[in-house]
Amino acid sequence: MIQTLLSALEKRGYETLTEVQEAVTAEGLESADLLVSAQTGSGKTVGFGMAIAPTILDGEVFGPAAAPLALIIAPTRELALQVKRELSWLYAETGVRMASCVGGMDMREERRTLSRGAHIVVATPGRLRDHIMRRSIDLSELRAVVMDEADEMLDLGFKDDLEFILEAAPESRRTLMFSATVPKMIANLARNYQRDAVRISTKDERKQHADIEYRALNVAPRDGENAIINLLRFYEAKNALVFCNTRAMVNRLTTRFSNRGFSVVALSGELSQNERSHALQAMRDGRARVCVATDVAARGIDLPNLELVIHADLPSNSETLLHRSGRTGRAGRKGVSALIVPPKARRKAERLLGGAKVKAEWSSPPNAADVQARDDERLMENPSWNEAVEESERATVDALIERFSPEQLAVAFLRVYSQGQSAPEELGDAGAPPAPRGKFGPGVWFSINVGRKDNAEARWLLPMLCRSGNLNKDDIGAIRIQPAETFVEILKTSVDGFLKTIGSKMLLEAGVKITLLDKAPDLGKSDGAYKGKNRKPRHEDRREPRREERQEEAPKGKKKSNFSEAIPSKKRPKKPADKNKGKRRKPNFKNKD
Repeated sequence: MIQTLLSALEKRGYETLTEVQEAVTAEGLESADLLVSAQTGSGKTVGFGMAIAPTILDGEVFGPAAAPLALIIAPTRELALQVKRELSWLYAETGVRMASCVGGMDMREERRTLSRGAHIVVATPGRLRDHIMRRSIDLSELRAVVMDEADEMLDLGFKDDLEFILEAAPESRRTLMFSATVPKMIANLARNYQRDAVRISTKDERKQHADIEYRALNVAPRDGENAIINLLRFYEAKNALVFCNTRAMVNRLTTRFSNRGFSVVALSGELSQNERSHALQAMRDGRARVCVATDVAARGIDLPNLELVIHADLPSNSETLLHRSGRTGRAGRKGVSALIVPPKARRKAERLLGGAKVKAEWSSPPNAADVQARDDERLMENPSWNEAVEESERATVDALIERFSPEQLAVAFLRVYSQGQSAPEELGDAGAPPAPRGKFGPGVWFSINVGRKDNAEARWLLPMLCRSGNLNKDDIGAIRIQPAETFVEILKTSVDGFLKTIGSKMLLEAGVKITLLDKAPDLGKSDGAYKGKNRKPRHEDRREPRREERQEEAPKGKKKSNFSEAIPSKKRPKKPADKNKGKRRKPNFKNKD
């Protein structure tokens, strides 16, 4: 191995290489094209970094930077920037100069960086194609091209861009393709743009996600979000990733978790690149512990301390399930992947697990008692119990011992320890039938800042109130929708818990604000009333008789040939004949020219 790379690996704490890293750096493959399939988290970024080193390095270090020598293509901005970080430390002692070309970043700054010279360029397909077409990147000196997550790039519709890039690169280059799977489209791409590629399939690919514990959790229909809160509290993971299928769900859960005291960030397609980068950095440096994300936004991200993945919404297919779960259990670390399964989604969850060829433990989510017991375990296992008293702490410790009894000290410590933690949720039985609705008691009125002009409807306002305020439908009484706002009545005994759950900002979801009223609203008579109240009602005795009744009223012995003969009706004037009937009409254009 090249000494500068070996030194970087030793400083990073590498003692042995992973299987994919050993496979791609095997003797005899220094100049070969490679088609590699390996699971996410198997160390393939460092693997292809070492694989291309003999091709792009002339000795131990790089010479002056000019046109790029290596090009790494990744499907998303996050993955591209992550690859750049990994290769930066791997090549730190070689004098490498790196550049990135990714969508969402300042293209002018990228052009300036490329003009100053770079040895390795990491890019996304669309932005790289723009640079090639604008002639702001010179590929004439290119010696190696690496396509990371090639199957995902094709799934995202980058086939034309990849073919354009490979056509623009020199034919003498090495081409390395890394993909979780090798479907027909990948095989065709390899056949057209690689030269006698060596196929590498590691054991890691066949031993899917051995370090991940899969759990399928049966939850009551209205307890999905409560179960997620209990999971986060039960595991207290350094980093947890919650997957949703829609941006609206991301926004709702982010607001709910924030109101409950979790340090949470969101990751969805509507965020700018700067916002997404800040969110991921907050997870890496510990300022945030929970990330709520959509599938597209979370593709390829690597969080070193990710211990828990929660599927708030079940994915659409088994491949997405494996991809989501593969964010944890990486490089030999253990992880948990938990599926939230309401009764109606049981068959879908079983089909997804079967298609992914993984076995899950079916159980109920942790309840409030389970979370409390786990908190007690963590408290007793805290290493602070075995640490000696520091000299700077001695005076305060002696004063506390002298003033308070052991029981008082223990109670005070327990309460302080519990203050910073969100209270667990009480969960219902997933298989229990819904209880009958009782009589609604005294209530308190609130105003919501959406109304009829915002297409407000009770069918989505009611679930939103339940989700955001930790209520059930029995806690909510009347819902009165007005043109610009909506009034809702909430059971008086549930108001304190509702206000505590939604927090001081009084937000139900992004842009939906609720206000506490001091009295019942004056709805008036005109707004909610039926506009046609002065119309005379159509009583039963005034309705037109049915056809059968009319025919029974017809004189006996007379043949009821048709409806008009059976019951005489008022004579109506005949409709004038249409002279143009059957003729083709000419279009009547205003401007005949």
